[in-house]
Amino acid sequence: MIVVVGLSHQTAPLAVREALAFPKDRLGEALERAREEAGLSEAMILSTCNRVEVYGRAPEPVSRHVAEFLARFHDRRLDELGSQVYQLEGDAAVRHAFRVAASLDSMVLGETQILGQVKRAYEAAEEAGSLGSVLNALRNRSLAAAKRARTETAIGRNAVSVSHVAVELARKIFGDLRDRSVLLVGAGKMSELAARQMVRGGARATVLGGRTFEKAEQLAAALGGQAAPLEALRSSMAEVDVVISGTGAPGLVVRREDVEEAQAAKRNRPLFLIDIAVPRDIEPEAARVKGVFLYDLDDLRSVAEANLRERRKEAASAEAILEEEIGAFLEWRRSLDVVPLLVELRSRADEIRRAEVDKARRRLGPLTPEQEKALDAVTSGIVNKLLHSPTVELKRMAGNRHHTEHVGLIRKLFGL
Repeated sequence: MIVVVGLSHQTAPLAVREALAFPKDRLGEALERAREEAGLSEAMILSTCNRVEVYGRAPEPVSRHVAEFLARFHDRRLDELGSQVYQLEGDAAVRHAFRVAASLDSMVLGETQILGQVKRAYEAAEEAGSLGSVLNALRNRSLAAAKRARTETAIGRNAVSVSHVAVELARKIFGDLRDRSVLLVGAGKMSELAARQMVRGGARATVLGGRTFEKAEQLAAALGGQAAPLEALRSSMAEVDVVISGTGAPGLVVRREDVEEAQAAKRNRPLFLIDIAVPRDIEPEAARVKGVFLYDLDDLRSVAEANLRERRKEAASAEAILEEEIGAFLEWRRSLDVVPLLVELRSRADEIRRAEVDKARRRLGPLTPEQEKALDAVTSGIVNKLLHSPTVELKRMAGNRHHTEHVGLIRKLFGL
């Protein structure tokens, strides 16, 4: 049986998730203890900022033991956590694992980061020796399903974070960002994220610093660019394609006349202004200057929300793909329960056949090699024909939710 026990952004606040997170340097210890204390034959731990989950395989329901391990490892009592911890077993656990990998259970629907986090979690379990055949199959099938959902639907397209939207809009204006120039006015977190993505796309960065020029120099070095004083605003704007401003200053930093002078020097080539500051850094009237595209924080959020609505539309298609893949995995998983029974059934039948053949030999006396071969062939043929229908039916039952009951009945019927 596959089990998943944990908590996520949907069930627990950040403070609780942080308290139950597994440090990387204790992951090996945690996996070993999960198997020993919770009775798991296989174990994997997924610990991110948005979720902490223990995945496992056990011969019987053990989700309660896993939940107790999770609390005990972090010196907490399970009753303190209450309904914040979910305990899933069997089909529900499998379905959850697939949805997590495909980012359908993420805080940001369709985000790409979770796929890498899930991969690394399975790799860590493999390195610790706690990944067996069933969880390995769950890894392969769920990751393949996630990639299929991302390829065959638009679940991961259209940026839904402010920084990603800024980069997406820049690409729409300029196409390839390679060799484009980006000017950061201030060194806010969101503007830094947007700039980093543009630099990864091939752009060059310049950071303007004011009172904290040393911070501007550090950020410029990290971006592989250069720093300049705030007084160089107009001359710097005349040399770039994108301006990202997020200073946190109490008033306007970039005025319409600054943009007009820069555009005159640029001969009105496209200039993309991104204002991520609150209050705004860039005078709204700058949008009226020829060749200028100005987006403030509300504009970016509107685009992000529209994109998120598009992702939600695609979620139904992604869910349908997952259901198909989940069904195939569950059918395979149930077939594993039938294999030992088939082996035992055939072994028992062959044991009876050999015993009866030995009795026949004693009655018939010495047989020629040809007769021995014929006797063995005819009795084996009878066994094979008798077992054919039960074998086919057992394999068919493997896909049935009630296959465990059927397996038990067949064991009784054949005295196994």
